[in-house]
Amino acid sequence: MAENNRNPREIETRQQELRPKKWALPELLPEPDKHPDWGYRWVRVSMLNNPDPRNYSAKLREGWEAVKIEEQPKFRMLIDPNSRFKDNIEVDGLLLCKIPKEFVQDRFDYEANLTEQNAQAVDNSYMRQSDTRMPLFQEKKSSVTFGRGS
Repeated sequence: MAENNRNPREIETRQQELRPKKWALPELLPEPDKHPDWGYRWVRVSMLNNPDPRNYSAKLREGWEAVKIEEQPKFRMLIDPNSRFKDNIEVDGLLLCKIPKEFVQDRFDYEANLTEQNAQAVDNSYMRQSDTRMPLFQEKKSSVTFGRGS
């Protein structure tokens, strides 16, 4: 009988081939570290190297406030030395701002209500054009009846 020169399967190890990582497009704006009490947003403060004070002041009136670099230290390397906002985080004309979470939910509720009102207004305007002789929507009902067998 031939000798068995094989090792037991438990002793053998296989090298797994790792797939090479694929290149991915980098994020345009870095994601801030989340805080449970704050909502974050990038606010435009300049466009094409021209200041945009109108947009920034509107966001300030909404309740947004600029995030200090001490609050998000991972952005320390991204600070623009020529920025008007020295102690804040500005990337390509966008300033990182924060607002309390309650305001975020209030704004969401307001916009959802406004959307609902607009949808109702469109539906009412559309249905106003409906005529009984030729309705826009017609309920189609069908019924199934079984005949008598002979």
